[in-house]
Amino acid sequence: MKEYDFYIVPTPIGNLGDITSRALEILKSVDIIACEDMRVTQKLLNHFDIKTKCISYHKFNEKERVEQILSLLREGKKMALVSDAGTPLFCDPGAVIVKELRKNGFSVTSLAGANAVATFLSQLSREGEDFFFAGFLPKSRQQIEDILKKYRATDIVFYESPNRLLNTLEIISACRQNPCVAVGRELTKIFEEIVVDECDKTLEYFKNNILKGELVAVVFREQKSMEEIDLEGKISALQAKGFKAKETAAILSALYGLNKNDVYKKLIKN
Repeated sequence: MKEYDFYIVPTPIGNLGDITSRALEILKSVDIIACEDMRVTQKLLNHFDIKTKCISYHKFNEKERVEQILSLLREGKKMALVSDAGTPLFCDPGAVIVKELRKNGFSVTSLAGANAVATFLSQLSREGEDFFFAGFLPKSRQQIEDILKKYRATDIVFYESPNRLLNTLEIISACRQNPCVAVGRELTKIFEEIVVDECDKTLEYFKNNILKGELVAVVFREQKSMEEIDLEGKISALQAKGFKAKETAAILSALYGLNKNDVYKKLIKN
């Protein structure tokens, strides 16, 4: 197996059994593990009897750690990066050091493994494969509304904290006229829960149930009827510009959240 200078290693988002055998092998074999919170990582390492030395690497010391990490790698050390849970660089530190490693000619690879977004979406039925990942939503109501308006035609996936979820759902309901949403919490853990419903009903549900743990949510794309958007007129305009049937169907489905196959069927009937 090829050796790399620096490994990005996903760790379980809840169930420790989800760690891969390769992840354990790498964490045991490298010289140093850079971790977001040494206390959290140490619990994981202790569980699997891994003795590798750790150094802290989090959003508050990313830039100042760069030279130290580069120096260690120049000495021939092998390193791994982990976050508290899931895959590093997904709303977790790592972007700064990866950029510098590639700039300085060090080899970098990422292992496959746990990721809250993939785990969550694989349990949902969606109209399309595309989605917009917003990370943690901004704190400003206006900024949240801007995202909701900009991405009406695609699913919006985001992380949220328990103390902000109710307020976020209120903003979504007001901005999107009570769309369908899904909220997942405590994924892969004993009390895992996925709620899929209209936004208002989801809001009421969580008002009456204790909110704890990591949260992932999705606002599903708006579904408009073909009549609502004057599909005939828009098809004619695109065809006049020289777009073919498949291209026209793809454009209209992306812009208005329509089912691409339904649009295409209408096109070939005309």
